[in-house]
Amino acid sequence: MLDVVIVGAPRSGTNMLRDVLTSFDKVGTWPCDEINYIWRHGNVRYPSDEIPPDRATPGVSAYIRARFDDIRRTQDLDIVVEKTCASCLRVPFVDRVLPGAKYIYIYRDGIDATGSAKQRWTARLDIPYIMEKVRFVPVTDLPYYGLRYFWSRIYRLFSKEKRLAFWGPKLDNMEEILQKHTLNEVCALQWQRCVDKADRDLGEIAPERVIRIRYEDFVSNPVPELQRILVFLNYTASLEEVQAAVKRVSNGSLGKGRKALGDEEVAKLEALTGETLKRHGYL
Repeated sequence: MLDVVIVGAPRSGTNMLRDVLTSFDKVGTWPCDEINYIWRHGNVRYPSDEIPPDRATPGVSAYIRARFDDIRRTQDLDIVVEKTCASCLRVPFVDRVLPGAKYIYIYRDGIDATGSAKQRWTARLDIPYIMEKVRFVPVTDLPYYGLRYFWSRIYRLFSKEKRLAFWGPKLDNMEEILQKHTLNEVCALQWQRCVDKADRDLGEIAPERVIRIRYEDFVSNPVPELQRILVFLNYTASLEEVQAAVKRVSNGSLGKGRKALGDEEVAKLEALTGETLKRHGYL
């Protein structure tokens, strides 16, 4: 039995990777996009998603592990795959809850990710998407999240940028960032913090428990990249099964975010997040 946590900033291919992996037999996940509500249970009023490891108390850890066990039991799984982008910000907390987990870290050009994330900040109401996630909100936390969601939607109606009050991983200084920066810059800074913290914290975990995947490499050569992941997970699959799992993987989004932003805006964002972009070979 194995727990696998996909770590990646928003719009970095985390959904794609999760869907590819859970197409295999005995590998599964929750029937919703993310489970940040579960990860934050017991810390629901903590001001950001950068939850420190000492808040993984015995009670909190037991609750979260029980939810993993529920999915494993109800779906009869050997491997539970979990993907919540905010976990980039709290890897030590996650590792204290799931000390035997393996991590798949997928990263992408931050400018492309920014161009894609901006669309989510300004997205319209999606009732089916909401209902999928509500099923997994702890009952005692429902009033809190209900009020937050209502406020976010009201905020969008009056926002000059027509954006939500919040979206994606919440940084420690999120309110200050939202006040001082444009929406494009907010998305870029979200990406940067997620990647910087994941880089640092995953580097503290035993190498045999972490694999790093470059999004651009995966979508360009999905078969060998997926085979590399399966070896890491000690999961045996035939070439035909691997090919079937990646048949919908496309490289059509490469450069799309940069193109949508335009050269002038790209230059500004590269100046803002240049150090992290350079570290990963995107600048």
